[in-house]
Amino acid sequence: MEDVLLIDDDVELCSMLRDYLEKYGFRVSAVHRGDTGLKVALEHRYSLVLLDVMLPGIDGFEILRKIRADSAMNVLMLTARGEDVDRIVGLEIGADDYLPKPFNPRELLARMRAILRRTAAAGTPNEHTLLHVDDLELDSAARTVLQNGRSVELTGVEFALLEVLMHSPGKVIAREELAEEVLGRKFNPLDRSLDMHLSRLRKKLAEGSSHEDRVKTIRGAGYQLTIHRNQTEAKD
Repeated sequence: MEDVLLIDDDVELCSMLRDYLEKYGFRVSAVHRGDTGLKVALEHRYSLVLLDVMLPGIDGFEILRKIRADSAMNVLMLTARGEDVDRIVGLEIGADDYLPKPFNPRELLARMRAILRRTAAAGTPNEHTLLHVDDLELDSAARTVLQNGRSVELTGVEFALLEVLMHSPGKVIAREELAEEVLGRKFNPLDRSLDMHLSRLRKKLAEGSSHEDRVKTIRGAGYQLTIHRNQTEAKD
């Protein structure tokens, strides 16, 4: 069973979600204050945290900042419908995904499963577990990324995006393909999630590289991992 932490001050919603998710094999713990929720999240290392924005104690954004400073734990933000700023801020801080309230529990379940599939896939050895592109090295089995020997800390979504791009360096990958392969859903032009995740990935790679725009946006087409040396390789 996957351990899930729900941090939300809506006691009735928490009770309903616990009953619903436990039918699908999740073990759900619920906390109704932000400060308590942060403490519990950091102590127990859950597979996934469902995190509301508006909370007593400290808000969801501060909780997410502190989680990201400590780990790459999966976090799905629950935001008020219509609050686009909340969703953008959550993604900028490092949320793996978001879902506006009110939501259909089936949609929440689908988003949770997509996040956990990414995590499971990243930890499963495959035929080519070590990828090299220029100064980047990605180990899909160990779930690590090195750039010029420096460790790059990525969230689950960022890691999955980089892995897809590194399998096809120099090739333009369509937004639709990335959305389905990484986010587990069809691309929606109004959904900023993919752009925000790629923006965070681009910034992290720029910190350790002398080259700008390792991940380029190709207008109207998609995204591309640029190649600065004519050398790519994959090792078992």
